[in-house]
Amino acid sequence: MNTIIVNGAEDEAFSDAARALREGKLVAFPTETVYGLGANALNPDAVKRIYEAKGRPSDNPLIVHIAEVSKLNELILEIPDTAVTLIEAFWPGPLTLVFKRSDRVPDIITAGLDTVAVRMPDSIIAQTLIREAGVPVAAPSANLSGRPSPTTYKHVMEDLSGRIEYIIDGGPCQVGVESTVLDVTTKIPIILRPGGITLEMLEKVLEKVDTDSVLEVRGDLKPRSPGMKYRHYSPKAEMILISGETDSVVEKINQLIKDSNEKGLNVGVLTSFENAHQYNADVVVKAGSVKNPNQIATGLYDSLRTFDEKNVDIIYSETFEEKGIGRAIMNRLRKASSGKIIEAK
Repeated sequence: MNTIIVNGAEDEAFSDAARALREGKLVAFPTETVYGLGANALNPDAVKRIYEAKGRPSDNPLIVHIAEVSKLNELILEIPDTAVTLIEAFWPGPLTLVFKRSDRVPDIITAGLDTVAVRMPDSIIAQTLIREAGVPVAAPSANLSGRPSPTTYKHVMEDLSGRIEYIIDGGPCQVGVESTVLDVTTKIPIILRPGGITLEMLEKVLEKVDTDSVLEVRGDLKPRSPGMKYRHYSPKAEMILISGETDSVVEKINQLIKDSNEKGLNVGVLTSFENAHQYNADVVVKAGSVKNPNQIATGLYDSLRTFDEKNVDIIYSETFEEKGIGRAIMNRLRKASSGKIIEAK
């Protein structure tokens, strides 16, 4: 299959890509969070192709993207008052809401659940594409399943060239991590996945918000949201997180670098700007400044993909403060490392 790259700044790109979506083809497109791999959400055969192209497990539900709030009525049974408040505050934007689904939503979208996840992206390119297509668009991240999510069209090309029909180049994504997923079918909304809308932002408009105690689903339980069950966002090399006080973390990572080099391993370190000069690893990637966690989020997946480009054998990563967007950053790093964390003392 020949994958066509189109410029998101050109009007013709939307006409061709929108037609492709209506015809059951796959189109990768930029959003403010990451690039999505889109298909007509009401066409089960088209949606099946998403799973095939990504190598995505079929029990991992998808998010449906819309460009107008009125389109919600086709997809869900009701809009709770809580959801109205959230939509007014955060849509369009990086917030996905989980509703009770309508019969129009194919089972393949929801992995057989009685709920559906919906969001309205804050991206002119994404909104224009969805409007021109005239259909709701199912879209997980446009990468091979398990790999770091794509935040540039080149990342999409690395993973999906030859597997999908179109990629719209809209430049780099601004947020850099996926949307927050919030279940509004419960009396108190529950965060199923931390993301671009932080807990602190939600608490400003809601009386109470819960965090799901099971942000990772194991065994036979069905995930209620993307990103809950499987190893995600992972570079090819083994990744280990090092937590603790800054001086202890730096000392521990340097010892691990030494030990790994003695074994003949090519070592990568993911660090803050502030600590980068203290490491003598084969590959040192600066995630951003601890004073600017949004910067770390924006460049996180590109940083992880850099280690693949440099062919490192093992990656040691600092951890970051878990407040604001830091919760999403650490959620992604835990997934990328399969939960492997060493406490530096």
